Amino acid sequence: MNAGTRALEGKVALVAGATRGAGRAMAVELGRAGAVVYVTGRTTREQRSEVGRPETIEETAELVTAAGGTGIAVRVDHLEIEQVTALVERIDRDHGRLDVLVNDVWGGDHLLEFGTRVWDLKMERALRMLRLAQDAHLITSHCALPLLIRRPGGLVVEITDGTEEFNNARYRENMVFDLAKWGPIRLTWALAQELEPYGGTAVCVSPGFLRSEEMLEHFGVTEANWRDAVAKEPHFAVAESPAYIGRAVAALAADPERGRWNGQSRFSGELAAHYGVTDVDGSRPDARGYFLDVVFGGREATAEAYR
Repeated sequence: MNAGTRALEGKVALVAGATRGAGRAMAVELGRAGAVVYVTGRTTREQRSEVGRPETIEETAELVTAAGGTGIAVRVDHLEIEQVTALVERIDRDHGRLDVLVNDVWGGDHLLEFGTRVWDLKMERALRMLRLAQDAHLITSHCALPLLIRRPGGLVVEITDGTEEFNNARYRENMVFDLAKWGPIRLTWALAQELEPYGGTAVCVSPGFLRSEEMLEHFGVTEANWRDAVAKEPHFAVAESPAYIGRAVAALAADPERGRWNGQSRFSGELAAHYGVTDVDGSRPDARGYFLDVVFGGREATAEAYR
């Protein structure tokens, strides 16, 4: 899908977890392609979620509209079935269709305890992280899919961290995080079985080394000068902006042959290479290749060789 095309004109998308990062970028790029995009999350201009960050769903909706789509912000806690049901009823009432569902709910970074054995975990925090990563996705699919399958061609995009190939080969340094990021991969495979008879497709997508707002803040840089952080963290040289996964997912949604990916998990860079989209600087970061070849494989190469 080339930049500026309106391949999703007339389509309706729901990006669950669109307050910031990849979720915000996917919402914006779906809007740029012409879609009406419902953006949900728990942080509004009046109220912050437990994550405590300043980005809001209203800002995301405004960015969607500025990009050429129609952005609609709705505060939803996707762990609350009644709230998700009300959201889907609103979409049905207003548009009578749902063409794309992006399950991007997460918000669990503040709960992580890397390097902590399961017997030493704070279990209340661990279970909360699992609920955010898996229960919220399951609840959203349960509520939204009856509307999505009303027409053939619906797409569900599950967002996680790492693909089946990547996560199957290494422990993610925390048992609960490992489980949390495996959940959407298996959920995608299961959804593929259930959607296929209705002409639907489910694909799991992982960003590479994402330059999210939180990651930029962690390194003390902005999107404008993000390369200044490479001296502190050399692997950051392969980082990608959130727009990269956004463009890849928008291209996937516009692909009439997207059934080729049904049930699979792919990195943003893999989809970007297939669809010919680039990051905002014109590069095509391959975080998958870099980490598999260099970081874990021992190959001598720089991150710049994988852009």
